[in-house]
Amino acid sequence: MIRTVVRWLAIVLALLLVVLLALYGTWQLSRSRDFQLFGEIIPRVETSEKVVALTFDDGPTPEYTDGVLDVLRERGVKATFFLMGVDSEKNPEQVRAIIADGHELGNHTYSHPDMTLASVDKAKDEVERTDAALRNAGYSGEIHFRPPFGKKLIGLPLYLSDHDRKTITWDVEPESFGDIAADPELITAHVLEKTKPGSIIILHVMYKARETSRQALPEVIDGLQARGFRFVTVSELLAMRARKS
Repeated sequence: MIRTVVRWLAIVLALLLVVLLALYGTWQLSRSRDFQLFGEIIPRVETSEKVVALTFDDGPTPEYTDGVLDVLRERGVKATFFLMGVDSEKNPEQVRAIIADGHELGNHTYSHPDMTLASVDKAKDEVERTDAALRNAGYSGEIHFRPPFGKKLIGLPLYLSDHDRKTITWDVEPESFGDIAADPELITAHVLEKTKPGSIIILHVMYKARETSRQALPEVIDGLQARGFRFVTVSELLAMRARKS
């Protein structure tokens, strides 16, 4: 009797371990910056040229968009803004200001949900409503896509793949480390240390809680320019890869 109970306990524990490992593997897959089950995902571009794409997620917001644009304009930098559909509908003037300064717009979903378990229909709704908001504000360029939190699993990559759209992630993410995100000097140091030719940098600068990122932005740009880096949009970075191939 005792042997039977022990045997069943061992089986249950083994099954539980398998389930936990599967869940962990799924979680890791959903947050991977350089792998997905369908379509193309791009965290950076292989190149020997000292170019870097500076990207911003979320917004736009009336409180902070103009200040960010001022910093970029003063330094002659073009960036890629991955905007949310809901914020773009609320703040079309800020979308138009970004466009007027010659920056690239990207799609960051309509409502910024975790897209890990999103269906194809949910992905379609989030992506296409945001595309429409950006077009309605006057944007005519290519619209690349970035998932909120970098999360995706099946439905979203499948939708993007079916529509010949790439998933743009990043390889330099200073805000993902709590101690670094709290200090503009540490943000700057992290970016300068981790950036290499073809890198894609992600920053969040559109909300009150991201004051340290806004403070770091001028130093990040100045530091990279001093090291010989040239700033390009995501589309320009991808075009360099296309020319190389």
